[in-house]
Amino acid sequence: MTEQATERKVAEAQSAALELAKLDDDERSEALHAIADALAANEERILDANETDVAEGEALLEAGEYSQALVDRLKLSPSKLDDIAEMVRSVAEQDDPLGRTLSARRLDDGLELYKVGVPIGVIGTVFESRPDALVQIAALSLKSGNAVILKGGSEASHSNRVLYEVIREAAGEMPDGWAQLIEAREDVNTMLDMDDSIDLLMPRGSSEFVSYIQDNTKIPVLGHTEGICHVFVDHDADLEMAEDVAFDAKVQYPAVCNAVETLLVHESVAADFLPDMVERYREAGVTLRGDAATREVVDVDPATDADWETEYGDLELSIKVVDSLDSAIDHVNAHGSKHTESILTEDSDRAATFMRSIDAASVFHNASTRFADGYRYGLGAEVGISTGKIHARGPVGLDGLTTYKYYLEGDGHLVATYAGENAKPYLHEEFAGEWIPGRLAEE
Repeated sequence: MTEQATERKVAEAQSAALELAKLDDDERSEALHAIADALAANEERILDANETDVAEGEALLEAGEYSQALVDRLKLSPSKLDDIAEMVRSVAEQDDPLGRTLSARRLDDGLELYKVGVPIGVIGTVFESRPDALVQIAALSLKSGNAVILKGGSEASHSNRVLYEVIREAAGEMPDGWAQLIEAREDVNTMLDMDDSIDLLMPRGSSEFVSYIQDNTKIPVLGHTEGICHVFVDHDADLEMAEDVAFDAKVQYPAVCNAVETLLVHESVAADFLPDMVERYREAGVTLRGDAATREVVDVDPATDADWETEYGDLELSIKVVDSLDSAIDHVNAHGSKHTESILTEDSDRAATFMRSIDAASVFHNASTRFADGYRYGLGAEVGISTGKIHARGPVGLDGLTTYKYYLEGDGHLVATYAGENAKPYLHEEFAGEWIPGRLAEE
C-alpha cells in the first residue's frame, strides 16, 4: 500500500469516528451481535484461511524461523471461534461507556458543569500473531465509539483478512471506514507520523517492537513490552494449592503474556515444595532452570542472570529460592515487567505487604497470573494490557478506550458577573445530576 493510500484510510477513519460518536448504544451493540452471528456463519471460511497461515507457520518453524509458541498462537479451531463470537456478544452486553456523567458540579444557579465520557477518536493498533486479537480490538473499538486502524502480523495475514471482511460486512450499517485494515510494514511508519490524525497507538508485540513504536512517534502509546510474571510461594502457603496455582500459571497456556516465567519459593518450604512441583512440571514438558539454592533441592539446569529478565512464552521456567518476603519483593520489582505478579500465602498481612509493595498493573493473592485478562475481569475483552500508569493500567477494556469532555449548561451567564470588586461567588457544589443530550447546542 502506498503512503497516500494509508493516509486516505486514516482520513476515512477520522470521518467515521465523528459519526460513531453520535450513534446510540443500541445501534453499536446491534452491530456487534451481527458480527458475532457472522463469525459463526463463516466458520468454514475463517478456518480455511487460518489453516493456510498455520501451514505456512509450521513450514517456517521447521526452517527455524518461527517458534512453536508463535505457531500455537496462530491456531484457530471451531471451539476457539465459538469463544471469539461469545466474546463479541459479551462486549455488546457491557454497559455503554459513552455519555456517562462522571461528575456534575453546580457553579451557580442555572450554571452546571458536567464531565461526560466520550470516545478517544481514531485508534491505531499493531498486534501480534493471534487472529482473535483483531476481533477483540475491533469489537471494543466499536462498542466504545472509536474508529480503528488494524495492523496484524504477516504470519496471520490470511486469517486477519478474512476476519476483517466478515466484520466489515456484518457491521454494514456502521459509518464507512470505522475499521480499516493495513497490511504492509511500511504502513506502520506512515501511521507513526500521523499525530494530527491518530489519537492513540496500541502496539502488541515484542519489547523491541513496542520500544520502536514509542521512540518513533509523537502519538500517545498505550501498551506493554514484556510479560515477565512471577509467582511467590511464601512460607505460610498451602503447598497443595500452591502447586496447583503455579502449575496453572505456567502450563495452562504458556505462550501468552500473563503466564508465569519465574517461580520464587521461600527457603523454609523449598525442600517440601519443590520436588513434587518439579516432577509435575517435567511431566508436562516444562524445561526448568534454577539458582544455586534451588539446585541443592532439585536437579535442574543452572539459571543465569539473563533468565530472570526473560519472557519465555513457552514451556520454560526459572526457579529461585529466597530467604524472606522482602527478598521476593525486591526480586520482582527488579526483574518484573510491571505486568502481573502473585503471592501464595495463608497470611493475609504478608499478602497485603506483597501486594502494596509490588509495582505492577495486577497483583494477585492465591490466584494464577493467568487471570490477568479483560474477559476474565468482566471487561468483555481487552485491546491489550497496559503496564504504564497514565490513563489506563492492566487489561484495557472499554473504559480505557474513552476519555471525557466538559459540558457547561448555562442561561446567558457571563464571566464578568464573577469578576471585579462586586464579584458574585461561585457555588462549586457537587450534585448527582446527569447530563441529558439535547440540552446543548449541536456541536
